[in-house]
Amino acid sequence: MQSLPATMTAIGFDAPGGPEVLRPETVPVPVPGPGQVLIRVAYAGVNRPDVIQRQGFYPPPPGASPLPGLEVSGEVVAVGESQGEGSIALEPGARVCALVAGGGYAQYCLAEAAQCLRVPPGLAMEEAAALPETLFTVWHNVFERGWACEGETLLVHGGTSGIGSMAIMLGKLFGLTVITTCGGADKCAAARRIGADHAIDYKAQDFVEEVARITQGKGVQLVLDMVAGSYVARNIKCLAEDGRHVTIAVQGGVKAEVNMAEVMRRRLTLTGSTLRPRSAVFKGLLAGEIRETVWPLVAEGKLRPVMDQSFALADAAAAHARMEAGTHIGKIVLRAD
Repeated sequence: MQSLPATMTAIGFDAPGGPEVLRPETVPVPVPGPGQVLIRVAYAGVNRPDVIQRQGFYPPPPGASPLPGLEVSGEVVAVGESQGEGSIALEPGARVCALVAGGGYAQYCLAEAAQCLRVPPGLAMEEAAALPETLFTVWHNVFERGWACEGETLLVHGGTSGIGSMAIMLGKLFGLTVITTCGGADKCAAARRIGADHAIDYKAQDFVEEVARITQGKGVQLVLDMVAGSYVARNIKCLAEDGRHVTIAVQGGVKAEVNMAEVMRRRLTLTGSTLRPRSAVFKGLLAGEIRETVWPLVAEGKLRPVMDQSFALADAAAAHARMEAGTHIGKIVLRAD
């Protein structure tokens, strides 16, 4: 086992607020328990839930680090007593990326071994850190909860976000037609470059009318919804019979008015999920499925995250400000090493 320092630099905050509340602090280096590994972080992904946590609306689940950060890449430097059922055999020195429940904004981070994925040759560590959170989220919600099948059509909002860009790329790799909405012509063009078949400027067009036009009135089989609120009723108008509506965020409000007679008449399915509070067992099983079905595409170079900008760990506040400004295209990451 490598000699490790007793303390490390991490990014935390004393009270909820704007990006400026984020600041470096010195904290103990964590020690891996059974089923865990300690990763020397190279990069940490920045995600919308980190922003919501900083604002005070998304506390970490019980037992998780209070530090923000849900995904990291780096090198395994210490291994717990056992790595648990469903994990991969990891040794010190292994290059991995991992989905974590918190603690990514730091020089060292604990991860469940079962939630780690080996970084294949050709995948930069910067890119590796940008994969787990969106990949786990999209795979579970589009393909497991949403039952997406080859030949179907998916509508995803926010096509240039981390989640949106991953949904476009995974959808195309697995035979879906993908329609996305974006705010502005430039972002629509970017979404088409990422792979979207159709991009609708929601600032200039009614996406319900455009989906009807694109699908010749048939509608889409699946909507991946990150807005909720008033969008739910509009999304339902976009669904074909037996369509599925999966909500993964509530940026437009937590309440929606739904015509349940329409849900019954057209046999629609409304579902949703949050990933962070799910059990380590569940997330380990999800990682195992991704390892079998999607990770070979990463190893072959067929799936790469869309990268926006990299910031130093100490500049986490600037990274959050960029995300909140909404001008980013793809993933924002922090350099920890």
